[in-house]
Amino acid sequence: MQQILAPFSASISELKKNPTALLNKAEGETIAILNHNLPTAYLVPAEQYELLMDKLEDYELGKIVNERQAEKYLAIEVTLDDL
Repeated sequence: MQQILAPFSASISELKKNPTALLNKAEGETIAILNHNLPTAYLVPAEQYELLMDKLEDYELGKIVNERQAEKYLAIEVTLDDL
């Protein structure tokens, strides 16, 4: 069985019936949306989604930094006067 990665869960029918009540019940937590008792989607609060996107961007930037650090031997040393 697939793991549910949210403190709250609801069926698609519940979501369709009264989405506002579902959001209020979850009190800002992520909600797993289930179809035939299997998670098919996660309803994530906007603030939490924005934090996830920031972390993903930081991770991607970190990968670029690491790649460029590995290419450091290709760098040409210059002074400010050379510029």
